[in-house]
Order: sequence, then structure tokens, then C-alpha cells
Amino acid sequence: MREAEDPYRKLVLVCLNDRGDGVNCCMNRGSGDLYPVLKEAIKERYDDVRVSSTGCLGNCATGISVVIMPDDLWLGEVTKDDIPSILDKLSEKN
Repeated sequence: MREAEDPYRKLVLVCLNDRGDGVNCCMNRGSGDLYPVLKEAIKERYDDVRVSSTGCLGNCATGISVVIMPDDLWLGEVTKDDIPSILDKLSEKN
């Protein structure tokens, strides 16, 4: 193992977990639609922020879940209307 170069200032994780059993989860709440829109908005504004999809983040009750690292900022009930606020949060220095 070796340490890899980190080309990104921040990492944004978006839960795309689909429990498939009808129980509340981020996918059932629209994360599949939110993810590409958020990813494109961030890409247009920042070249040093990586957006990645992830499996369950363990906050199904408050999904759609988004996490901003290394800030350790956990966001719940995220909608497309929250994208401008997320973009502003990404401009803040950690």
C-alpha cells in the first residue's frame, strides 16, 4: 500500500442507497434525480471538489443524505432547492 495523491480540496458524498423493500431510503426520496444535478452544479463551479455516489450512510430517516468531507458536515432531507446553499458551503475553507 502507498499513500495516493489527493487532488481534491473537498469530497461530497451523495447516498444512492435503494433498500428495495419500500422502506424509507435516499433513493426512494429522489437521490437518483438529485445526484446528477448536484454533481453538474459543483463541476461548473469548482474543479477541486469531487462528487461521488455512495451506498447507505446510515441516515435513512433523514434522507436524502449528503456529506461534505473533510468538513464532516452531514446534511439531511436535501433537495434540489438546497444546491445553491451547498455550493456556498463548498466555498468555505475547512
